[in-house]
Amino acid sequence: MKPLLELIARHKAGQPVGIYSVCSAHPLVIEAALRHAQRNSGHVLIEATSNQVNQDGGYTGMRPADFVRFVQESAARLGLPRARVLLGGDHLGPNCWQRLSAEEAMARSEQLLADYVVAGFRKLHLDCSMSCTGDPATLADAVVAERAARLCAVAEQAWQRAGGESPVYVVGTEVPVPGGAHESLTGLQPTVPEAAAATIDAHQRAFAAAGLSHVWPRVVGLVVQPGVEFDHYKVINFRPERIANLSGVIAAHPTLVFEAHSTDYQTGANLAALVRAHFAILKVGPGLTFAMREALWALTQIEAELLPAGRSSGLRATVLAAMNADPRHWEKYYATTGAQLALDQQYSLSDRLRYYWPVASVERALARLLANLEANPPPLSLLSQYLPRAYAAVRSGELAMNARDWVLQHVDGVLQQYSVACGANG
Repeated sequence: MKPLLELIARHKAGQPVGIYSVCSAHPLVIEAALRHAQRNSGHVLIEATSNQVNQDGGYTGMRPADFVRFVQESAARLGLPRARVLLGGDHLGPNCWQRLSAEEAMARSEQLLADYVVAGFRKLHLDCSMSCTGDPATLADAVVAERAARLCAVAEQAWQRAGGESPVYVVGTEVPVPGGAHESLTGLQPTVPEAAAATIDAHQRAFAAAGLSHVWPRVVGLVVQPGVEFDHYKVINFRPERIANLSGVIAAHPTLVFEAHSTDYQTGANLAALVRAHFAILKVGPGLTFAMREALWALTQIEAELLPAGRSSGLRATVLAAMNADPRHWEKYYATTGAQLALDQQYSLSDRLRYYWPVASVERALARLLANLEANPPPLSLLSQYLPRAYAAVRSGELAMNARDWVLQHVDGVLQQYSVACGANG
């Protein structure tokens, strides 16, 4: 984590620099992020969330060691040095086990932290803000902090056993809770300075009480709500004037910056403004798989123009069938039916569709789509119709006539916004 610590030191010294965190487990998104870092000669921060990757496999089927191996093997294939790939864990805590009692959920969380550290993750977001069975609806800061310190102690012990560089930590949480907004947003209240200061104080006290005062300088990030979020079809834009008094809170702590979650779909100007407001770590996840889905849906249109229905991949129908066969990842989010439900499933900014890419039938359909277009390259005019940016890149010689590369380029367009906002030149 030395590059991250050096970047934070530069930010604290007054430079408007930051880093974005890619929170995704899809191979195409990961490849796009690795390629972007390779092209810009920079580092890439990739994070797995606790519901994607955990000791039970998460919705991806990957345990922490599997995810690390997957990312490192992907980087090796591209020739990106392992030292330029930083790995983090997001919302590590009881999130996946809220139905259990607090003690049972915390025991699972301890295993989660240990597995992440042993696997090689070194940026750890300790998030114990969610209530478990038997807890009050809203937990007191002191309880959240005590549980986070308990998990930090486990992570430190796992690091001592595993060796390697020391972990860094992020504390606090955003609103809404992990997973995105459940309903339409009409407004969003940014974290007030007093609440941010109380979160820091509670965690610092809890760390001290747990004998972890020596670890506190490695707590590098505080998650607060900067007033950004998205629901199904609307984005709440960042407005710096709403958090003008929040910057002073973080300025008083020499090792801390803010970490912003749910920055997906913000404009490039808004992302740069977030960095200037000391949100030096920007999380992006659904926005990347949403962009990937945009490109893939465009490819299905091209496929439909080129091939008879009997030879097509049927990707879109296969995805919708998988979603309807297993509604657990979207049924709490979409209360619609019929044609509107199909629209929500495909086009909602919350992108609940991302949970279904690992389904075997969907993977087969995606592979068939790419194979169909490799065997039947579209004319340039058709590429221009559905993917004009890819068309321009093919015409200029930047891209080959390769459908997979067109998808990667579309995802890269989102990454480029983050890269520029964080102070990169390319």
